[in-house]
Amino acid sequence: MTNQITKCGFVAIVGRPNVGKSTLMNKLLGQKISITSRKPQTTRHRILGIKSTESQQVIYVDTPGMHLGAKTAMNRYMNKAANTVLGDVDLIIFVVDMNKWTNEDENVLTKLKREKMPIVLVINKIDRLKQREEVLPIIAKLGQKMDFTDVIPLSAKLGRNLESLENVVSQYLPDSGPLFPEEQVTDKSERFIASEIIREKLMRRLQQELPYSLTVEIGQFKTQKDILHIDAIIWVERDSQKKIVIGKSGAVLKDVGQNARKNMEQLFEQRVHLDLWVKVKEGWADSESLMKRFGYDDAG
Repeated sequence: MTNQITKCGFVAIVGRPNVGKSTLMNKLLGQKISITSRKPQTTRHRILGIKSTESQQVIYVDTPGMHLGAKTAMNRYMNKAANTVLGDVDLIIFVVDMNKWTNEDENVLTKLKREKMPIVLVINKIDRLKQREEVLPIIAKLGQKMDFTDVIPLSAKLGRNLESLENVVSQYLPDSGPLFPEEQVTDKSERFIASEIIREKLMRRLQQELPYSLTVEIGQFKTQKDILHIDAIIWVERDSQKKIVIGKSGAVLKDVGQNARKNMEQLFEQRVHLDLWVKVKEGWADSESLMKRFGYDDAG
């Protein structure tokens, strides 16, 4: 790629939990950076996804879902991580689910109305429509919520109509050289990505049984004889949760480990040896000091 980048800017992807923000960013980048699942509040951190072309660099900011209530330190952390992004970007993409407008959507809208920068409304999940024409009344209804810069219906899952969104994004990038090396695709380390892959596999494997109060801490992370050795601790808050994560005769943990290792080998392009342990630390999700130990310290 020749270094002719003349436009560069930050674009926040915001919305309530579980509307498809991370799926959208992954599709825009053409590769997986943010983990996804059907469970709300999958994303806990701000994650940058960097897309460089010959003429521009777009720095997408995937944020935790903005949700009502802040019962624990984790809830407050995620809301803060999402809220503090708003004033530091050139454009905001507000993602909503075509099928449902909730009090949490209204909460996000209220915050956005206080912002000065342009806001694009993305109506996601249009792949669920039987006829394309059915989207028109939805656009008309949701487009009246505020004075949006643009309203774009799309399917993040299928990658439908992404080009329309990218064309709008390009219009709002300021004149600037690149802020990141053109080959860089995220601001997160490989250690962080490894921990998130494990957490994703846990969420997908456990479904409704999943204890929300789990996190993953990476210990050893080093290459020896062309094999990347990774040790990870899965922290939960109660012994009953530990039993769920391990599963009968260790079946859940084995399945999670195998799936995570396959993902890591594809991403890191080398063989991976992964060891997982499950440990209990009561109340960690409501302890700011323990959260910082586990890496939840970048929301400021």
